Amino acid sequence: MCPPCYHDRKSPRASFHDYQAGIYFVTICTKDKRHYFGKVQDGIMHLSPIGEFCQQQWEEVSSHYPYATVPLFVVMPNHVHAIVSINQETECAIQKTDREALATVIGGVKREVTMFARKRKIEFDWQSRYYDRIIRNMWEGNNIANYIENNVARWDSDEYYRKEP
Repeated sequence: MCPPCYHDRKSPRASFHDYQAGIYFVTICTKDKRHYFGKVQDGIMHLSPIGEFCQQQWEEVSSHYPYATVPLFVVMPNHVHAIVSINQETECAIQKTDREALATVIGGVKREVTMFARKRKIEFDWQSRYYDRIIRNMWEGNNIANYIENNVARWDSDEYYRKEP
């Protein structure tokens, strides 16, 4: 019996939502949760060169994708948390037919960081998928924002924490 094909996987997407507009909590991990982006020391995130570039890409999302804004994000040693807002009203978002607007933004950031690493011969790879959650109300959004803002301070107890050898 052959292993299940990629196309046979159950989609993690909500069937009731078209992912063209809304506000999302996104988590993207590095492959094997390796600490490519830097390290947390004394409650401060110290970014590596690839971590600095990753942070810059998140800061510039709106200049590359006018239909998207990122009001809050954090780059951690082995993952990124972000709140991504997609605005359906912009012409760019409305014209999207073949890919979800959110997936386009995430794919673009992942691609740029990967190309940065390859050009500089820095070992790096992303986990193939990412986690997203639709933020449904202000209460949920405030809890997620608090989680992101305190992620560095809570690093030792974070679910993505993993000591590097």
